[in-house]
Amino acid sequence: MGNERSGLATTKAPFKVGIVGGGVAGATAALKMAGLGIETLLIEAGKSLVSGPPICHLHAGGNLYREISEAQCIALLEQSIATVRAYPHSVNRRPTVIAIPTTDAGEPDAILSRLALLTEHYRTLIECDPNNAVLGEPDQYFTLYEKEDLVRLAQRPLPETPQTPDDWLIPVAKFMPHDKFKFPLVVVQEYGLSVFRMAATADLGLAQSPNCQVHLNQKVTGLDKSQDSWTIRTQDTDGNALAHQVDFVINACGFRTGVLDDLVSLPRQRWVEYKAAYVAHWPSQPGMWPEVIVHGERGTPQGMAQLTPYAQGFIQLHGMSQDITLFEGGLVSSTAESAQPNLPEHMVVKADGGWEWGDIRQRTERAISHFSQWLPDFEHAEVGGKPLCGAQQIPGNDPSLRAADATFEGERYARVELVKASSALQAADRIIAHCEAKGWVSLPVGWQTPSLILTASLQQDAIVEKAKLIARNREFPDALALPFPAEQSIFQRS
Repeated sequence: MGNERSGLATTKAPFKVGIVGGGVAGATAALKMAGLGIETLLIEAGKSLVSGPPICHLHAGGNLYREISEAQCIALLEQSIATVRAYPHSVNRRPTVIAIPTTDAGEPDAILSRLALLTEHYRTLIECDPNNAVLGEPDQYFTLYEKEDLVRLAQRPLPETPQTPDDWLIPVAKFMPHDKFKFPLVVVQEYGLSVFRMAATADLGLAQSPNCQVHLNQKVTGLDKSQDSWTIRTQDTDGNALAHQVDFVINACGFRTGVLDDLVSLPRQRWVEYKAAYVAHWPSQPGMWPEVIVHGERGTPQGMAQLTPYAQGFIQLHGMSQDITLFEGGLVSSTAESAQPNLPEHMVVKADGGWEWGDIRQRTERAISHFSQWLPDFEHAEVGGKPLCGAQQIPGNDPSLRAADATFEGERYARVELVKASSALQAADRIIAHCEAKGWVSLPVGWQTPSLILTASLQQDAIVEKAKLIARNREFPDALALPFPAEQSIFQRS
């Protein structure tokens, strides 16, 4: 990958960007801007960076979502490739199995033409830039398996270190009853992401930059605009009031983006959805598993089930029904009076980590039971920790939207409205291009390369150690911070 730095941005006059919100959107914007030499201020209300809703899956093609358009799938593929190049040590390089149960109305053929389109688009991206080949060779982007293939694979021993799609599918073939699925099954190179290694990468990368000031534990209380600048007013945990002068504001407040919009009377239509993913531990787990998606109708008792593997037998679970990942009253919209959708208070408390043990146990056990329909051995799994949860913003009027990035209000205010973490770098690039178009910065040749100057030299060992510390501080198992598989190599073309 390497450091692809080709110089720094220059300015005719002092120019400072204030970023409100240190989630994946704000942290990525800060890494990109500070790496280019743009003076950056990052303000986060919490104790650490990148602590928003659960991030577990690199949506390299959007194959979890049957309902989205091909254009959104292509956007997610492009954004995911950029994310791998920006956060290479945050990726868990294992494939995803897409299965449709016999009880579902859908058919596998529905996504096959889309997979072919994505393969060709991936091939084109590599032809444009060989460094885009981060998902393996295009011809290996997806593999189809018929029932007889699973019968054949079920006879093979479990591999200790899976290398091929066949290897990864062996535990599925052995332990998931074949008669419960429609065929073919798909193995696709949609990898996993570790939110804790992303947080560690952001923390370590920004710590070494002279161009970025990071202020944690500061809540924004006011935002005042003058002709060509902004004053961001904040309060720290001791009650001290501070004022920060900047030339440009990026609203990266996640599901609270509307709060900042309201401070400056900017109307905006958006949705906010509260969701949770559950942590299970499977001590008897046989072999090394891929991620497994069992499609289903969202919001019904047979909603999509998602098993995301981590190290040491830990599993992250989604079940897209109202009593598992989704919540009654958890999808709310903005109004004419406020740009901030109003979640029920008990969900805001949960989003900030305030879960009761009874709720944790009940919903995690439901998630385990849900997936056990297709993987009977999984019924022996147990509660592995508190949920990874948060609220997700969805801009506009379509709550099924999954690919989004940045919007602008006037010349000096931008908001980053991510639905998926993989859109963060594209959003940052859009804002930087806007700043150049206004004449505030002059950018070096090649500035749009996805590799981040501030993270390119970071070593995996340092990232993992920092990630483990972040996981412990947030009361999660170390295993969620560890690379999976343990030995991973960044893909290089021959």
